[in-house]
Amino acid sequence: MKPAILDAAAEPLVIVCRNCNATATGNYCHNCGQETRLHAPSLGEFLHEFVGHYVALEGRLWGTIGRLLFRPGALTNEYLAGRRRRFVEPLRLYLSLSIIFFALLKFSGMEPVHMDGKAKMDKESVVALHGDATEDDVKIGKALDLKKDKWGTGQLGKVIERFDGLSPDQKASVLKDGFYRYAPYAMFLLMPVFASYLKLLYLGSGRRYGEHLLFALHTNSFAFVIFALLLYLPEGFMKGMLWLWVIGYLPWAMRRVYNKSRFGTFWRWMVLALLHSISLGFAVLGAMAMGVALAH
Repeated sequence: MKPAILDAAAEPLVIVCRNCNATATGNYCHNCGQETRLHAPSLGEFLHEFVGHYVALEGRLWGTIGRLLFRPGALTNEYLAGRRRRFVEPLRLYLSLSIIFFALLKFSGMEPVHMDGKAKMDKESVVALHGDATEDDVKIGKALDLKKDKWGTGQLGKVIERFDGLSPDQKASVLKDGFYRYAPYAMFLLMPVFASYLKLLYLGSGRRYGEHLLFALHTNSFAFVIFALLLYLPEGFMKGMLWLWVIGYLPWAMRRVYNKSRFGTFWRWMVLALLHSISLGFAVLGAMAMGVALAH
């Protein structure tokens, strides 16, 4: 082979980066880090990128899930200790597991709403909704007319009236659509509320609000995984054990992260569970109400 040919072969190929227009001589641009040899993306590359992002980097996904499921509070402590690069980010973890959970819930065929009987409001319901309606005004139309002056345009009354005119199956369908459409957002908005409860329960602990929010994201991520498993597990020993793990997980995690006594952890767990259950109920009802309000 001639020397000139050897020299030409030895020279690195100069490439212009398509992202920042800098000149590069390797597979990656030294200026922005983008690959220099690009081609149309394939399905395999998308899968490789997804798996590599969560798994290949020191097993981030498996290390995160392992601590999340089997070591209550350990993932939160690792993050607070500054060991963060080896685990999936808390917000990304929560959002990913939330999406998976609600998708599995929908495909499981579980009905979040069951409605039987005739779709009519009785006298007690009308009086409960409209305290100043007389007992003679038992029909929903009359009761709504009494409230129109206070409600302005009467939009809320129209929504209730329209919903009341639906059949039981149609009502269930509207509420179900509202649940699946808005419940994920409602659950996400509960995270700051959950963290606020923790802030109040641990006043004087020196913990910042962000630390409580981190704990909320991790514990609720755990709940998404376990409840997704409960959807598909048959009744039996394994399902019973999972329910016991759900009950014991939160107080164990609280004790590990906040370092309080057993009694101090127990009463805080009881108060937190009660407050969160109430908030969760309102969130689900709110999601369904949004579905009713926006249904055509």
